[in-house]
Formats: sequence, structure tokens, C-alpha cells
Amino acid sequence: MNNTTEALEQKLINSMQRFSRRYVMAVAILSIFVLIGGLAWLYQLREGLVVTGMRDRITWGLYITMFVFFIGASMGGTFVSAGLRLADMGWRSPISRGAEYITVAALLTAALFIFADMGHPERSFNILLFGRWESPLVWDVYGLTTYLAGSMIYLYLAVLPDLALVRDRIGAQLDPIRRLFVIMFSASWTGHPSQVRALNLSLRVMTVVIVPVAVMMHTVTSWIFGMTLREPWDSPMFGIYFVVGAIYSGIGLIAIFMVILRRMNGLEAFLTERHFLNLGKLLAGAGGVMIFFQISDLVTSGFKLKGDSAFNLYQLADGAMSPIFWTYIWLGLILPLILMLNPWTRSIKWVVIAGLLANVGMLLERYFIVVGGLRVPLNPYEPPNYLPTVTELLIVLGLCSFFGLVLLIMLKLAPPISMQEMVETGEIEAVQADMQPQGAAS
Repeated sequence: MNNTTEALEQKLINSMQRFSRRYVMAVAILSIFVLIGGLAWLYQLREGLVVTGMRDRITWGLYITMFVFFIGASMGGTFVSAGLRLADMGWRSPISRGAEYITVAALLTAALFIFADMGHPERSFNILLFGRWESPLVWDVYGLTTYLAGSMIYLYLAVLPDLALVRDRIGAQLDPIRRLFVIMFSASWTGHPSQVRALNLSLRVMTVVIVPVAVMMHTVTSWIFGMTLREPWDSPMFGIYFVVGAIYSGIGLIAIFMVILRRMNGLEAFLTERHFLNLGKLLAGAGGVMIFFQISDLVTSGFKLKGDSAFNLYQLADGAMSPIFWTYIWLGLILPLILMLNPWTRSIKWVVIAGLLANVGMLLERYFIVVGGLRVPLNPYEPPNYLPTVTELLIVLGLCSFFGLVLLIMLKLAPPISMQEMVETGEIEAVQADMQPQGAAS
């Protein structure tokens, strides 16, 4: 075992043992926000959805916006982890575990947003018992369940060797809960060649399965909108539009998470600038495709101005939705692309800033798709307005905090970087080469 491999193992072990003051404070703050969101949800259950800003003509609001956003975040995680594994890109090895964590945490959070949007969540089982197969809502429920189960299996297979590493190195030093977790889920892994072959085969199978399942999930989510007769949503482009947008925001979220992980655990030598620049290239590619789709949608709709599309275009260009729309265009699409194409802003800091802007932009885009689409009048009446109430904002804050809390907990249950993948893909030698110029210069 070379020095770089030993250093990475030690970093991973230290990350499992160390509970820094910042980590404890982050967990405490997020837990308080989750509690506040839970209390707000209980208040909503008692009083009904009348405490929200949703009414008979704006039946979906911030909850469904956040649901679509987090489904997109999960899609980005799957693309980086499984998609790049299929493409045999070894540089993904240090970031694949973080992408897998984001996928599972985002799916759990997205599912909770569905319950937040329901006045009677106890009736959710009715869709399993009495749901009609012709309904895209039923497809979405089964798609989300399948995607979540597949993502958890994929994550478990990827993390299994590292759980065994923790068990063998520091299992006796862990607290009882984590010790039991590591012993149970590391099973009887010893790293025997037959086990490695079986694991690699299982991972290849799950990789081939999970990518189309992820694409299917976000496509079905788009069909909930696209299969209605409401003018802004009535488009066959919504499927691919949602998938590309999901990859775009997901890549940006991974860049943000990985820079936090890098600072938190001192992994600068293993999450190098090269990895972030590669994420920046993917972000620029997805952003360019998003701009193309946006232009195509606006030009074709604006040229014809058919039906109620004129109202929708006017509200986006110069109406109630225009501040959100133009912020999305300039800050969410154009500026990140400029940052990633400009040689002077190709650095870790600017990749993370571009990723943050991409996520803000895609969140705004989801909002004007959901709320803006419902504002288009179906009859000759004044267009309705929607403003989230304090109750909605607190529930959203609680569920977003739940997403962050799940990620922080995952970091202490398994190592944040896959040791086995780093060795198998030769990324250990690659990161060592990344550090050579710095060492020579010093």
C-alpha cells in the first residue's frame, strides 16, 4: 500500500471518529429547524390547507415546486455516480459517494414534500389501493418507490467494502449504535476475490438498471404536468426538458456538497481542482442544453401565440412572473455558463458559485412552471395570485434542513469517499500526480 492510499484511509477513518464543534452545531441547528418544520406541519394538519397560500385556482405551490426540485437533485446524483461509471470515467471516484448520498437524501426529502402537500396524508395509501393505472400520479408514486429502493440498493453495494474497512479498523471504538450498524451491514465482507467479483457484477447490473429508472422517474414527474390540457404545460418537450434541468441542478448541488466535504474532512489532496473543473465542464454542457431548450420553447410558442400561450409569455416577459423568469435566465442559465467558459473563472470557488447559481435558477424555474402554469386563466376571470404563507415557509425550511441532516448523518455512518473505487480506477495515482506540481514548486 503506497503512502497516498494510507493517507486516504487515515483521513476516512478520522472523518468517522471526529465530531468537530462545527459539525455538532450544524446538526443541532438543522435538528431545531426540522423540529420547527414538524410543528408547523402539525399545525397545518389541525387547521387544514387553509393556512397555506393555495386556493381553488392555485392548487399547487411551494411544496410541489420543492418536490420537483429535489427529484431533480436525485437525478443529478445518479448521473454523476452511475452515469459516469457506465462511461468508465475514473475521475468520478472521489465524488461518487457524495453523489450517491445526495440521491438517497433528495428522494427521501422529495417524498416528504408530497405528504406536506396533502391535507389528509393518512389517505395516501388510497392511491395504492384504488389508484387508476391511467393516471400519471399513480405512475409517479410507483416510479418514486422503485427509484428510492434501487438507489438504496446501489448505495449499499457501493459502500459495503468501506463499511468492512471501518469495522476492521475502528469498529470497537465506535459508539454502540454505529458499531451495530457497521457490523450488521458490512455482513461477512473480507475482500476475498470471489466476493469482489460478485460485488462488481452486482454493481454493473445495478448501474445499468438505475440510470434508466432515474430518467424514467423525472420523465414521469414531467408527465404529471405535460399530460394536462393546461396551455403552459401542454408540451411533449417536458420530459427531456425536466431530465436535462435535473442533471444541471444536480451537478451544481454535488459541487457545493463536495467543497463542504473537502473542507470538513481535510480532503484537499483527494478532491482536487481537477475534479471540480470536470464538474464545471458537465455543468456548462447541461446549462448549454438548457439554454437551447429554453430558446426553442420561447421561439416556437412566441411565434404562434396560440391559445393561452400569449398570456403565459406576457406574464413571464413583463408580468407577475417576470422578476422570477429573468433572474432565472440571467443568473441561473447565462451567468453560470459564462463562468465555466471563461478561463479566468475556472477554479474551485467559481465552479461552486456557478453550481449555487444553477440551483437557484432551477428552483425559480420550477416555481414559475408550477405556479405560473396555474395562473393562466381557464375562463375569462382575473388571474389568481399566490404567495406562500409563514406555515408553508417553515415546513419547507424544516424539510430542506432534513435533507442536510440526512447528509450529515450519512457522513458518520460510512466513509465519504469510496476507498475501493479509488484503488480500482487508478484515481489514487491520479490525485498523487495532481499534487506533484505543488510539491515540486515548494
